Amino acid sequence: MPKRKKQPHQPTISGLNIRALMKPWLGPMVALAGLLLIGACGYRLTEGWDWGDCLWMVLITISTIGYGEVEPLSAAGRVVTVLIISGGLVVVQLTIQRVLGLAESGYFRKMRELRFRRIIRHMKNHVILCGYGRIGQEIAEQLQMEGVEILIVELDPSRKNAAEEKGLKVLLADATLDETLNLAGLEQCKSLVVTLPNNASNLYVILSAKSLCPQSRLIARAETEEAANKLKLAGASVVVSPYVAAGRTMAATALRPIAVDFMDLLAGSECEIEEFRLTSDPQMFKKLKQYSLSDLQLGRKSGAMVLAIRDEGKLITNPGGDVELSPGQMLIALGSKVELKRFRDLLGETLDNVEKLNC
Repeated sequence: MPKRKKQPHQPTISGLNIRALMKPWLGPMVALAGLLLIGACGYRLTEGWDWGDCLWMVLITISTIGYGEVEPLSAAGRVVTVLIISGGLVVVQLTIQRVLGLAESGYFRKMRELRFRRIIRHMKNHVILCGYGRIGQEIAEQLQMEGVEILIVELDPSRKNAAEEKGLKVLLADATLDETLNLAGLEQCKSLVVTLPNNASNLYVILSAKSLCPQSRLIARAETEEAANKLKLAGASVVVSPYVAAGRTMAATALRPIAVDFMDLLAGSECEIEEFRLTSDPQMFKKLKQYSLSDLQLGRKSGAMVLAIRDEGKLITNPGGDVELSPGQMLIALGSKVELKRFRDLLGETLDNVEKLNC
């Protein structure tokens, strides 16, 4: 497996700090402050004005606003004014040269990166999508349709530009680096989806993410069955092979076209499928008081339908009213956002967490 290397042409965003970004402006700011102070002292000595009038006169002289003199100037005061105007031209020229130099050095790009870093820091419950290729673009489009906040991690500038044209937030960085995953908000994200073009890179990302945040939900793309097995061993929650998924869909279309059409129809509707994991704490679970589906009447009270119950690897489909719930089970329910919210409220504190599966 090739050794992971940091991309030399990518700036490390952690090195960006306010002090370093403010340093280039120190010269022009000191020159301007010095001009204001020296000019005010000049008016103070030649005209005898108070400091407020002196500073005001220097300000309107440098800015060429031309409000008029505070009081008629003496000959010495006019000399001071000429010197202030000359000094102002020097400061302006110095500032223009500094701005041009900063533009060439990439300073303003670093400023945008720092501002973007602050935005990322406040993102929560978002989806991190590593790779904006053909599969990544389709995933991002589906998530956008559902109003899910997405952060794209992409190393290719052209793909970054394509994602930004779609209104997506994009971090131009190497997703295989721990620093990138931390910056993307791995600990606050809803899930991490990895669709990089090769299996080795996908494995790197999963290994890094699992070590940084063991409880995170990791979804990875695999090209081969061997790669899928390695990704599962590395800690991926779900591994998807585009070729296997496409083959199964095509086979299902040939054998059960109505069922496939129904799933496509469901994807374009307001209905959603969500997982509701029950707590494993027996004391918390006792707050339900009633345990069978018929007694709880979750469907009647919420409007959502319980499609299946996952219990220790066993899947109970279309459960009847006599089925009793137990700690640690996963309920899979179908309904609108409002119905699923009512369903969640009925289960209350007995829920461990909620994961959206499909829309």
